[in-house]
Amino acid sequence: MLVDSHCHLDFPDFAEERDEIVSRARASGVTRLVTISTRVRRFADILAIAERYDNVYCSVGTHPHNAAEEAGIEAEELIALSQHPKVVAIGEAGLDYHYDKAPRELQAKGFRTHIAAARATGLPLVIHARDADDDVAAILEEETGRGPFPFILHCFSAGRHLAEKGVELGGYVSFSGILTFKKSDELRAIARDVPMNRLLVETDAPYLAPTPHRGRRNEPSYVVHTAKVLADTLGISEAEMARQTTGNVERLFTKMPPIEEHAA
Repeated sequence: MLVDSHCHLDFPDFAEERDEIVSRARASGVTRLVTISTRVRRFADILAIAERYDNVYCSVGTHPHNAAEEAGIEAEELIALSQHPKVVAIGEAGLDYHYDKAPRELQAKGFRTHIAAARATGLPLVIHARDADDDVAAILEEETGRGPFPFILHCFSAGRHLAEKGVELGGYVSFSGILTFKKSDELRAIARDVPMNRLLVETDAPYLAPTPHRGRRNEPSYVVHTAKVLADTLGISEAEMARQTTGNVERLFTKMPPIEEHAA
């Protein structure tokens, strides 16, 4: 059993065959999917998808790209929306200095708002960090000092310092199809040093399809390829990697029912 801890089933790429995509994931042994919110104002759409499938859960939050258009979102609204039984995480939120689609001060404000919601609810915060390692690390350290909160450094492709800081502060590190790319030796070296009890796998579908599907639309069933490369990197079996990452999901996403209930 594997879990795709981060995908985007609400994106238009999947609109015409969502049922088939969820079925293919289950047939591949991917028994649980977490579809991640990028706009609170479209939360109803993502919640409807989570409610449609027994093995799909969701988050609520605003992606840093959308921090300006959703600058008025407060922690209280996130907390209220997160009360739905299908909502198991907050986010994704964080900092993206690569595209800078929203002013950095608004990205930081939104990031801290989501941290407050994660702290209040105990739900893990899904963190997007791109070309902003130092600022993400600084905010995490400062905010953890105000009170701990669970979090995931999702689709990790940053530097070693951020991975180490995240683990030091109690966070988890999630690897996507980037880990399988030929030129990702440095990333695999970082993954090798992350404690096994802090590792997750994800697709970030429809983006970043792993080898051997690179260049195509990604989908949750493909997380098996990332898990295999992560297992090879750590020198363990694929079965052990599945057990480890699924156990990590169960420990982190505490609001989910036991995964055995929906095992394929």
